[in-house]
Amino acid sequence: MLRKKRDLIGIDIGASSIKLIQLKQVRGQFELVNMGIVPLAPEVIVDNSIMDPGAIVEALGGLVESLKVKTKNVATSVSGHSVIIRKIQLPIMTEEEAENSIQFEAEQFIPFDISEVNLDFQILGPDAKDPSQMAVLLVAAKKDFVNDHTAVFLECGFQPVVMDIDCFALENAFNINYDTAEDEIVALIDMGASSLNVNILKEGVSVFTRDIQMGGNLLNEELQKRLGVSDEDAESLKLGGTVADVDTASVDQVVSDSCNTIVQEVQRSLDFFAATSAEEKVSRLFLSGGASKSDILFKTLQEKFEFEVELLNPFNQLIVSEKSFDLDYLEAMAPLFSVAVGLGMRRIGDK
Repeated sequence: MLRKKRDLIGIDIGASSIKLIQLKQVRGQFELVNMGIVPLAPEVIVDNSIMDPGAIVEALGGLVESLKVKTKNVATSVSGHSVIIRKIQLPIMTEEEAENSIQFEAEQFIPFDISEVNLDFQILGPDAKDPSQMAVLLVAAKKDFVNDHTAVFLECGFQPVVMDIDCFALENAFNINYDTAEDEIVALIDMGASSLNVNILKEGVSVFTRDIQMGGNLLNEELQKRLGVSDEDAESLKLGGTVADVDTASVDQVVSDSCNTIVQEVQRSLDFFAATSAEEKVSRLFLSGGASKSDILFKTLQEKFEFEVELLNPFNQLIVSEKSFDLDYLEAMAPLFSVAVGLGMRRIGDK
């Protein structure tokens, strides 16, 4: 009974779909219990902000009903320009001392009125170059932005008990599924419909994050604008399909140009990291999110970077029943569920 009271479901509300994951812990591992996805119309979420809460309530209610989910506790996450993540230096102090001083410290780094944000922090450890200082990860999210997200869950009868950040949920999913060598630096890139989340990890811990307001929709928009096709046809073309009276060479050129624009932003993020991290360099890059399913985007990234680029599989080390789940479907959908899996790993009472 105590374990069940701590159980929750992970729900990732993205620009193009809602993803739900339910996990249970079995002897130190996570087992997949339930999963589902439902699409959202393009205008429901714009720039990470909820424009049509009624549509989300309807879609989420239908998804939960179809999956017969009974758990009411939810872990969810936010990202975008209303969320600020900063790595700061503070004098060595206890967590309690940091708790008391963090609001004053945050005012120097947060470009919002401090009374309008929810604050949290994580002590990363002593600074390698100055033992009198410690590295702290500071996170702030605008209260009205967070309230808009929690409101849709409350209207559906859920209790949002954990509010995470997309890139940190992705980090959790990566760490449970992949091992990294000592001092290894990897980049996690979550490519959604309207945004990219970049999280660079050293030994499994975040050392650099960046949100970019650009995603897979860029390909759709360019295909529609330059080739005069519908949004539905643009989505098909983006994923390698064909449309009558549309020249394949023209499609390839538009998609290639759009992919290069996205890859340039990824490169810029890696350059920002390199500029602040001496000689440390990324050795592997993992992709997730709906846009990562674009073959040409994946190949463009592989051609751009000398290091290994691969799709992140959040089910890689999970216990999965072949009787309950279609493994081929799971593999095909894996990149879309990375954030949701990271959320599903959380438990009530987690920081």
